[in-house]
Amino acid sequence: MYWTLELASKLEDAPWPATKDELIDYAQRSGAPLEVIENLQEIEEDTEIFESIEDIWPDYPSKEDFFFNEDEY
Repeated sequence: MYWTLELASKLEDAPWPATKDELIDYAQRSGAPLEVIENLQEIEEDTEIFESIEDIWPDYPSKEDFFFNEDEY
């Protein structure tokens, strides 16, 4: 499985929480790149419910990762 920020961002608006099959269906209907669908198909847990993209890709950057103090600049 190979995730990038661009690929993972295609799932930001997915109907969380969701199962693997629901995420694949969403990715197909929303026109996500084939790599997103292939990554989702590689997930082994067929019945697990994922609460967010972080459950699939733990390194997904949160909004806090982009926070900076504007007063310093």
